[in-house]
Amino acid sequence: MNIEHLKLFVRLAATNNISLAGQELGLSPAVSSAHINKLEQSLGVRLVHRTTRKVSLTEEGVAFLPHAEEVLSTVETARASVGVGSTTPSGTLRVTAPASFGRLHIVPALKGFLTQYPELTIDFRFSDNIVDLVEGGFDVAIRDAELKDSTLIARKLATDRRIVCASPEYLSKFGAPETPSELSNHQCVQLVGLESWTFVTSQGKETIKAKGVLRTDNGDAMRDACIDGLGLAINSTWSVYKQLKEGTLVQVLEDYPLDSDVAIWVVYPSSRLLAPKVRAFIDYFTEFYGSPPYWEC
Repeated sequence: MNIEHLKLFVRLAATNNISLAGQELGLSPAVSSAHINKLEQSLGVRLVHRTTRKVSLTEEGVAFLPHAEEVLSTVETARASVGVGSTTPSGTLRVTAPASFGRLHIVPALKGFLTQYPELTIDFRFSDNIVDLVEGGFDVAIRDAELKDSTLIARKLATDRRIVCASPEYLSKFGAPETPSELSNHQCVQLVGLESWTFVTSQGKETIKAKGVLRTDNGDAMRDACIDGLGLAINSTWSVYKQLKEGTLVQVLEDYPLDSDVAIWVVYPSSRLLAPKVRAFIDYFTEFYGSPPYWEC
């Protein structure tokens, strides 16, 4: 499989124009068309729909694209490892991240990141679903949960401390629980999958089954319901640090920390060499968040 053919195919996918993609790589329209034909012949499938106005990827072309990008990324990293070519981060960096964390703590940093690395473009997909990095063609993923997949390499970006919060309105009506056991007398906003709250006490761990009138699968909805006085809720400090400073939320049960072994991780497939663009992403955001992270200061 010819690397130059793959480069042309990736640019074609971005431009939807064979002539333009070829021009970017210094190829004539005739040579560009021939390269795509040879790539399709080597694979035995049709990758591109051609019309008089434009080209588009076939279903097979869409499926092949992330693998072509991965091959090019691996070649780039291999060349850089022996001092060949430029080690300046370039190309497209594909990242998946949880929606709330991405909106609050990744998007605000992108201007500075792209200013520092002007040869990069970024394709971000924000989703609370855990996606397959290899199948999805992603370079890295941000995870805010315990890691169970041993095939991934993980680097810790920041801590993810979780606390119990309530609004001043709720506390004025119902008071604040002084011990975890008192939560049975309170309304709790439940996050799907986190209905059992485990605390560290002087007598050991104590687990409470949260009860309340509201249950949701969205962290932002849980936080907002807590602000509106619908009950107590477990929130990550990165999600509520502004509300804590403003006083629209108050931490309770400060003497009883939650038993939670989570952090903000950046992960990438173990089968993939650490490309310069991935290293740049990890280093930049590690420094941007700080230690402790800015939301804990």
